[in-house]
Amino acid sequence: MTNQQWELLLKTVRGETPKNPVCGFIIDSPWIPGWAGISTLQYYSSEQIWFEANKKAIETFPDIMFLPGFWSEFGMCTEPSAFGAKLVWNEHNLPHAHKIISDISQAGTLANPNPKTDGLLPFIIQRLVNYQKPIQEMGHEIKFAIARGPLNIASFLMGTTELMMGFMMDPENSHKLLETITQFTINWVQYQKEMFPSIEGILVLDDIVGFIGDDECQQYAVPYIKRIFNSIDSKINFFHNDAPGLISSPYLKEMGVDLFNFSFEHTMKEIRELAGPEVALIGNLPPRDVLAAATPEQVREETKKMVEDFGDTNRVVWSCGGGMPQDVSTENINAFKETIDTIVPTL
Repeated sequence: MTNQQWELLLKTVRGETPKNPVCGFIIDSPWIPGWAGISTLQYYSSEQIWFEANKKAIETFPDIMFLPGFWSEFGMCTEPSAFGAKLVWNEHNLPHAHKIISDISQAGTLANPNPKTDGLLPFIIQRLVNYQKPIQEMGHEIKFAIARGPLNIASFLMGTTELMMGFMMDPENSHKLLETITQFTINWVQYQKEMFPSIEGILVLDDIVGFIGDDECQQYAVPYIKRIFNSIDSKINFFHNDAPGLISSPYLKEMGVDLFNFSFEHTMKEIRELAGPEVALIGNLPPRDVLAAATPEQVREETKKMVEDFGDTNRVVWSCGGGMPQDVSTENINAFKETIDTIVPTL
């Protein structure tokens, strides 16, 4: 993102209502390849294709903030690869990481990966190093360190069902697993900052937080995510969880979250009430059923309804309830942006 966009996001998160409404979307490999007319495998395997596809999105929608901006990633395989997971690749679908442990009792067998040398992480960094100059020539900077959250990574390493059972039946080894993953994630975030001093924010993505109860959230999510957000001197702690978020929302401030992207199944009023007025919200149009599948006119209608139902413009980045999904058209994105620009100033 540009420094101007970063300052606008910073002001929005701090509670300064901007003159013009802010629109932003999380974009990565589920959406960019199809929209850009390339395969998912091309997007991952060619640095030049990755750069040109991101550049095309930015230039097509110059007034929309794309977050985190030039995201160097390999889908959900990024962090599991560092632990030695087998990765399965497909031409037009997202890759998949195989489990490496089958029971929570094996948590102690996991070694803490080195983000400088292990898995795909060196390629994540090198891609940004190789294209840092072209990114800067476009007026952009690398502003976020990015990582999947500890519960999310754990679910890939051993399976979601197995992880949930472990939380209930073996707290000791569950904490052992999360401790290893959290320390790895802290090292990963700090290494990104070391390589790119322009980084001033952290983006953590963890949908598994939405699958646990209140007690488990306080025990297994809050303390570990808080440590990750405290791992560098971050000005914006950005948390993505587009699974159910009513349990975790009251703890966002305690975790250190400044900006929250959540499920479209919750209204913005619900999340604002639970999270409190100091947490900025980014949402909340249904991503698949409206932004991707609806007509431009339907997008306008649903966007207008979303804005009017919330009725607030403070600490808001207008978006969809989650990352940009597959098959969202240029026409629908423009319809969303035009509606926001028309309706929000009238509130």
